[in-house]
Amino acid sequence: MEVSKSVALEATPEEASLSRVLKPIHLWALTVGLVISGNYFGWSYGFAAGGVMGLALALVPVTIFYVTFILSYSELATAIPHAGGPSAYARRALGKFGGYMNGISCLIEFVFAPPAIALAVGGYVHAMVPGIDVMAATVAAFLFFIFLNYLGMKVSATFELTVTIIALVGLVIYWILALPHFELSRVMVEPYFPNGFQGVMAAVPFAIWFYLAIEGGAMNAEEMVNPQKDISKGFLTGMGSLMVMAFLTLFLTAGIADTNLIDSVDFPLPLALSAVFGDGSFPVLLMSGVGLFGLVASLHGIILGYSRQTYAMARTGYLPKFLAKLDKKHHTPVWSLILPGLICLGTALTGLTDVVITISAFGSVVMYIISLTSLFVLRKKEPELKRPFRVYYPIVPIISILMAVFCLVSLLIASSDVLPYVLGIYVVAILYYFIWGNKNIRPFEEEFGVLDELDQ
Repeated sequence: MEVSKSVALEATPEEASLSRVLKPIHLWALTVGLVISGNYFGWSYGFAAGGVMGLALALVPVTIFYVTFILSYSELATAIPHAGGPSAYARRALGKFGGYMNGISCLIEFVFAPPAIALAVGGYVHAMVPGIDVMAATVAAFLFFIFLNYLGMKVSATFELTVTIIALVGLVIYWILALPHFELSRVMVEPYFPNGFQGVMAAVPFAIWFYLAIEGGAMNAEEMVNPQKDISKGFLTGMGSLMVMAFLTLFLTAGIADTNLIDSVDFPLPLALSAVFGDGSFPVLLMSGVGLFGLVASLHGIILGYSRQTYAMARTGYLPKFLAKLDKKHHTPVWSLILPGLICLGTALTGLTDVVITISAFGSVVMYIISLTSLFVLRKKEPELKRPFRVYYPIVPIISILMAVFCLVSLLIASSDVLPYVLGIYVVAILYYFIWGNKNIRPFEEEFGVLDELDQ
């Protein structure tokens, strides 16, 4: 039975369905917007870990992974256009527990990424207006974007498209400002790998930050006008854009500033320009202002992503029923916006940007591996499943899963201090599943049914 057909979605009662308003341009904006903050902050911590060339070297396998992964993921997303995204693919391929674990991994990624972005928003605001406290700006930004997402997908998608374009224009301005002052000697600083192989491995989480969360666009599949045709268009154009952005931002920044000055701050681009134009100069102030749009695009987009994943898992029965209830006017999952948002806020208040980035990276890589495994299983288990987009199989998925394993090993080697937190989260999640979460799971083919079919 092909449960992913749009007709199944259209048969869903209005009060239990999401609104279909998204086109390829919106998905492009969502995928780029989800990630674009990775150009404005976070990645520069990789300079401290591995040096300029160490971070650049780490970015190569990470980029190969994301290109091959998005090609593979597009096949899953177009074959099973479900709001659960990774949890739905793994559930169909690996069963109930596999679906739950992939959904939890996705939530770890999407719940720990926003605190880092919100902290950066607070940092940018404080840098522009020192009288505003960093944490006050962080909390205010979080609450505002939760409310904005509540207003509905049409409002959210239009806003995301607008701020993503502004943020992208801002990056182009940054590249233009930096290029005349670029010095290759700053990039080719000896020793090329100051912390050796260990430093390259330690830089991997920050290279991942250039692309982290691009897969979140799949969780808006039920809000696409024509998901089986348009998801791949949005994903592939988004991936191409991000790949160019990552390399330009890394090398141009390294070529204009002393990386020792920007390897532990949340606003590296304005600080890099200040080395050329001076503190308080117009280019620095401009980049500080535009940088906020990049951070806002990602913060808003990832809040959208975690709400849809939470909603889908609650609709399935993995999570409590109230998280799947939609607002009748705006067709948005209110409690799926609020409850994970409170967890995000609590995490943001720790102020540990680099730690939450690494936790998010762990969740993402585990999710990538499970999703790619699901692709292999579905190819064997359901060869007749309608696949509007087909990846070059098995070469591309094999390359992708090998690169994903490399990323996981890098995290295990270089971020062992964060591992206890990650394992603790997974232990709690697994205990929850066996105590409660596996008691009320609905049959997959009923995923698009009405809310009152869910068990209390």
